[in-house]
Amino acid sequence: MSNTDLLGSFVWHELLTTDTAGAAAFYPKVVPWRTAPSNMPGYTIWMAGQSQIGGLMALPHEGSPHWLMYVGTPNVDASLAQAESLGARVLKAAADIPNVGRFAVLADPQGAPFALFTPGPGQPAPTPPEQGGFSWHELATTDVAAALRFYGELFGWRKGPGHDMGPMGIYQIFEHGGSQVGGMCRPGQAHTAPSWLSYVHVPDSNRAVSAAKAAGGRLLHGPMEVPGGSWVALLTDPQGSAFAVHEFPRAAAMKPAAAAKVAAAPEAKAAAAPSATPKARAATAPAAKAPAAAAARPAKAAEGQPKNAAKKAAKRAVKKAVKKAVKKAARKAAGKRGKAPRKAARRRAPRKTARAIRKPARHSSRGARRAAPRRRARGRRR
Repeated sequence: MSNTDLLGSFVWHELLTTDTAGAAAFYPKVVPWRTAPSNMPGYTIWMAGQSQIGGLMALPHEGSPHWLMYVGTPNVDASLAQAESLGARVLKAAADIPNVGRFAVLADPQGAPFALFTPGPGQPAPTPPEQGGFSWHELATTDVAAALRFYGELFGWRKGPGHDMGPMGIYQIFEHGGSQVGGMCRPGQAHTAPSWLSYVHVPDSNRAVSAAKAAGGRLLHGPMEVPGGSWVALLTDPQGSAFAVHEFPRAAAMKPAAAAKVAAAPEAKAAAAPSATPKARAATAPAAKAPAAAAARPAKAAEGQPKNAAKKAAKRAVKKAVKKAVKKAARKAAGKRGKAPRKAARRRAPRKTARAIRKPARHSSRGARRAAPRRRARGRRR
């Protein structure tokens, strides 16, 4: 990966929790992951297919279990100094991970934790998985405009479309490398601290939600369909870490370019200040454009939504009319098939009856004519 591509990419996701064994058992039931050992004691790798996408470790200090996302940079130290100059706070100073890379953990000016990561030399190029990768990243923050300026200057993220959610404010899409990769919004509740929420791509959001609840997780919102056809749901694992699942559009006819827009802001749990280290590197480029945030309440219609709704309504109306016409034609054809034999029978019946009546009449008249000469002959003999 070039330095240009690396800067601002989401390269690693790490779960810090109070029960690593419980988390290792929970997530593979909900999302298409499995666990793998690492070279570091107490650190487990999350695998999606053959791709390393994240890590699992015990929470090293007091605080709430949470997910920590790592953003790539060619130079951790330079980016850390720049972040501090922009108002960020260092939570863990830059440090090396032997044979892996260099990292640092910090909080943005509004308090949301995140990490910086520079891969070591010779690291293999990441391979995004078909399923199970992190497909969307969402920042709940008290100041969307300030957060966009901070991350824009630090990582080169660009402002995308914004969507008005009424009292909840603007849901601001941000882009990296020309693609929509995440959104920013105000927290769903006033007491919720700024934090990042990551979405995991799953084949079936309903199945993921059912599995999560059966395994001890809690559903906060969803599954809900968002403009563009994607389905999302916001959950917490049994230890309380917030995460979301994202199912790509279900309709087979959905165009790949159809981007899901924003529905509303989630109510993510606050992440405690972490001090974790990534033990491997894997980038998870989005497999599709943005899903919307899982919402506590419906948002206003996104751009283009009325048009999409009209198209869907028209398609449903056409399908309904065609189905009705087919059923009507089938009933009519069945009726004709049933009536035809009866009509034919009625047409044939009079002919047969007439023949039956006429034939005896012809035979009887001939017999009478033949019998008459015999009677006359007998009369002469007498």
